[in-house]
Amino acid sequence: MSLTRTLVQDLRVRLAGADPLPPPPPVPEIPLPPARVFPSPKRRTPFAAAAARHTTALVGIGHVGTRYATDVVLQFQAELAVAHAAVSTELPTDWAEKNSLLPLHSRVRDHREFLLRPDLGRRLDEASVARLREGARKNVDIQPILADGLSAVACMGSGLALLEHFVKACEALGFSVGTPMCARYARVWLEDEIGELVGARVSAILLGERPGLGTGDGLSAYLVYDPKVGRTDGDRNMMSNIHARGAPPEQAGKRLASLAGAMLTQRTSGVPLDLGPVRSQLGDSVGVGYRAPDPRVRLVSVGAAAPAGTPSGEAG
Repeated sequence: MSLTRTLVQDLRVRLAGADPLPPPPPVPEIPLPPARVFPSPKRRTPFAAAAARHTTALVGIGHVGTRYATDVVLQFQAELAVAHAAVSTELPTDWAEKNSLLPLHSRVRDHREFLLRPDLGRRLDEASVARLREGARKNVDIQPILADGLSAVACMGSGLALLEHFVKACEALGFSVGTPMCARYARVWLEDEIGELVGARVSAILLGERPGLGTGDGLSAYLVYDPKVGRTDGDRNMMSNIHARGAPPEQAGKRLASLAGAMLTQRTSGVPLDLGPVRSQLGDSVGVGYRAPDPRVRLVSVGAAAPAGTPSGEAG
């Protein structure tokens, strides 16, 4: 026997005799988890049910065991696919000319660079600068610009309708409007250089906004008074969610014309602009109260209708 074992045996004798340690108690049997876990029909709280009626966000969706229900997962994946498709779609090179718009192009070379280099999307390339100086109307009150932004889908969808209604509303108010144009691979601040080159008092860019879940067809409009390179976001005003389920193009065009008129009257835009005089024309876009949410469109139908009280989905 080794010296270590001898010392240990001697210690055991001194402490409690030479009897071996008692065996450990038996380990209790652990039951297997159930193969399927179904949620209780009362899983959704009254608060979540009430909140869901006032927003298009996914509120109180419940769960199946530790997972989302199948229906919720499929809807989320479908809405995410809509957003991905909108961002990845490119405006065709000849789309502007086919729609009788002056074609412009930022300094971006391709779609990948457009996503990675926002700074290049804020300035025109040399060919566009020359085209703008030669073929655009100068010294106008308002210069409208249609652009792809982060959703060429929205630009090609309701972009032309928004541009048309905006131009008509501006002319109806007695404002001179610049040459209709369309910029490819454009970011918001591109309106500063364009407005400065044509000598516009107000520059307005109407472009596809960053898609959300299921809303890849939304347009945003950004307006700035006295446009020039170096303007900041605090110098401009904007309206978002211009689409069929939000502010329709006809309504948005009239509101944007009123907003541009306020800029021309007050000779400013952005934070210093007082929207009080045109609050009635702008409607609920400047309201501070609650407004009805946009309807959430279901993009996926999961099989046949389940019986009442049957939860959708299961944990597999």
